[in-house]
Amino acid sequence: VFCAQVASAFFDTGLQMVVKQRSQNSTSNSSTTDHQDHSQNIIANFYMIFNMLTKFVPIIPALVLARIGDRGYRKVPIVVPLVGYTVSRALLLFVILLDWRIEVMYAAPVIHGLCGGFSSYWAGVMALVSVTTSEEDRSLRIMRTELVYGMAGFLGSLASGHLFQLYSVDIKQGVVLASMSVVLYVFCLLYATFVLKVSRLAQDGLQRQDSTGIISNHFQQDKMIIALLFLSGILYDVAVGGGVEMLSIYVLKPPLAWSATEVGYGNAAGNVIFITSFLGVKLFTRFSVSDSSMVMIGMVSFMIGIYFMTFVTSTAMYFLRSVMLFALIPMPTIRSLLSKQVRGTSYMTFTCLQLSFRLASLATTPIYTKIYESTLDTFPGFVFILSSCITFLSVIPIR
Repeated sequence: VFCAQVASAFFDTGLQMVVKQRSQNSTSNSSTTDHQDHSQNIIANFYMIFNMLTKFVPIIPALVLARIGDRGYRKVPIVVPLVGYTVSRALLLFVILLDWRIEVMYAAPVIHGLCGGFSSYWAGVMALVSVTTSEEDRSLRIMRTELVYGMAGFLGSLASGHLFQLYSVDIKQGVVLASMSVVLYVFCLLYATFVLKVSRLAQDGLQRQDSTGIISNHFQQDKMIIALLFLSGILYDVAVGGGVEMLSIYVLKPPLAWSATEVGYGNAAGNVIFITSFLGVKLFTRFSVSDSSMVMIGMVSFMIGIYFMTFVTSTAMYFLRSVMLFALIPMPTIRSLLSKQVRGTSYMTFTCLQLSFRLASLATTPIYTKIYESTLDTFPGFVFILSSCITFLSVIPIR
């Protein structure tokens, strides 16, 4: 998880800067104002298509891998997506080295999507953590895995901006960063395939569960609980995903107009939330705060923070986003709550949750993008108010 997320942080910063450079080159003959607006539109439309492919392509492959995982092949839903990540991330390296058109990068989400994508990879990781942990420790253990993920993203993002700018006469800008991303993914793939051992507890845990489905006898009530958890998770993921996607575009335009180094620092600041959320879960668990209450605290934290982003006009103001310090608590806690409601189908449950996020965001990604483009000249921060409102709605099912 650590190495894969460092590689992902390298790729995200590299892609963000390459897209920015190519969009600026294509609008170099325009006036300053037209240049900025047209460049923003190019970046927004690229990411809209890229993100929609990322969310749509993995649907069927992830379901197939989830079924394989639930049949006892525990590493398959993790290893296969890593193959896709390794191949697809190498595309960015070729785009930089060979000056291919940026549209070639649309093949990246297709390749790793056909291998299950993040929906399969992260569901596989979470399911493996769940079946090796008691119910009492599950929320904290899942959050600890998220902490490792966040720490890796923090360190990778800090370094990514500096690594992107490393170049010489023979090495183009971004080649070092893209190469290191590919090397790390190769390492992860080899480790997961040949070194990672599935504990005996994980294997025995499934064998003891002689049936699948709802755990208690209150069938209708538990079905309602599961439905409300899914609804709340989907709404929150839409709010977070849409807001963060637009934020990554917003920082590239004036008044912020970030360089590669600042993009890396900004991504690192986002990953600090993993640390504060983990500490929050430890603190709340110690004081016996219920899982549903922790979810609501995290949602309110993000709701206030993303609303604050509406009025950010300087880099210093952006880094005051620390008010989001508990924003990562809801999703792992919802996964923990789900795992306590359903037995025997860990991979399928988590995969269905991830895919429901993807399906919902297939509609919301173009909506967010078009709203951002239409308010670019008047109120570019309006999309963050929209995210704040959707977050408020996500609190209602949990309540």
